Amino acid sequence: MDVRVGDILTMKKKHPCGAFTWQVLRTGADFKLRCTGCGHEIMSPRSSIEKHIKKLERKAPSDEGAPDCR
Repeated sequence: MDVRVGDILTMKKKHPCGAFTWQVLRTGADFKLRCTGCGHEIMSPRSSIEKHIKKLERKAPSDEGAPDCR
């Protein structure tokens, strides 16, 4: 799954604060996510996060095709 920094993920289970959505802060072998409801930040392995994603709600702007600023 192509998840990028800035994307908003809707998860299958809600956070204890009641929110289902998380903002992606960092990607790699682990994801760093921030709850959009309360601001709590977590780091979790990519494999476990990808299993729990219900949908990719909004994508961050792509860097592909961007002009080279010098």
